Amino acid sequence: MKPAASVILFTVLSGAGYGILAVIALAALIGDLPGETAVAVWSLLVALGLVTVGLLSSTFHLGHPERAWRALSQWRSSWLSREGCASLATYLPAGLFGIGWVLLDRTDGVYAFLAVLTGSAAMTTVYCTGMIYGSLVTIPQWRQPLVVPLYLAFALATGSLICSTLFAMLGAWIPWLAWLSALSLLGTWALKRAYWHAIDSAQTGSTTATAIGLGAAGLGAIGLVRPLDPPHSEENFIMKEMGFRVARKHGRKLRRLALHLGGTLPILLVVGAIASPAALASTILLALALPPALLGVFVERWLFFAEATHKVMLYYGRQTA
Repeated sequence: MKPAASVILFTVLSGAGYGILAVIALAALIGDLPGETAVAVWSLLVALGLVTVGLLSSTFHLGHPERAWRALSQWRSSWLSREGCASLATYLPAGLFGIGWVLLDRTDGVYAFLAVLTGSAAMTTVYCTGMIYGSLVTIPQWRQPLVVPLYLAFALATGSLICSTLFAMLGAWIPWLAWLSALSLLGTWALKRAYWHAIDSAQTGSTTATAIGLGAAGLGAIGLVRPLDPPHSEENFIMKEMGFRVARKHGRKLRRLALHLGGTLPILLVVGAIASPAALASTILLALALPPALLGVFVERWLFFAEATHKVMLYYGRQTA
């Protein structure tokens, strides 16, 4: 499928923002959240800023962005609608928790409960985002058990790395948060490699022959099934949007680029930050790890769309989907 910049921005930025909220909630729950006002203000501003920019960017993929609010009414049947409702619902507990953290220097009691609500709502939103794609039976690469866990894992990995870096830059070095960043990055990219292996080895069974009811046996008996004439005389919207294909050799290169930029390099830098005895050196290493990590996730997300094949393309002459 044709990767849309607005959707890529939305999934990466909002996922990172929700990941930060989840990490903040975890730190508040275990009682290890810094009490400095600057840390509280900047952490919430960055988290909610990423979420807001991501949500706004998603509307640019719509033909009529001004009608985006109508999607909220279909929450009973649509994962897109559920995502919208969950994303808006996250602002309320996050705002109330922010009041306690920033103005009252309180993260215990009722504010700890609000932190749990914030983290739960954030991860629920990311889950709904993953289900938008994971529920589509027409795209075999997305109808895969690892899609939703990967969305959650990438949110946690990017969120924990941003949070760890931000805290360190503001003078609040938390070792366990740096370890969480390294381990979540390692686990996320291991999961992504498993996903790539799964979609490469999967046999979808969808061909032009099966699409018209001949099945595998019919294909062997009568030879290759193909249309006599193309369905359209020129390329249409569906062919442009659903028929995008990335060359296999380019896909392999981009996979390696995403893996090393988003995983290998940041992990080494974060581990170096943990091992460093100087706080300044640790902060610098964390800051250096953040740009390639985010760039790697952007490449991964571009591939997520570019490598997807919609079964409707069987109608337009593609032999397998």
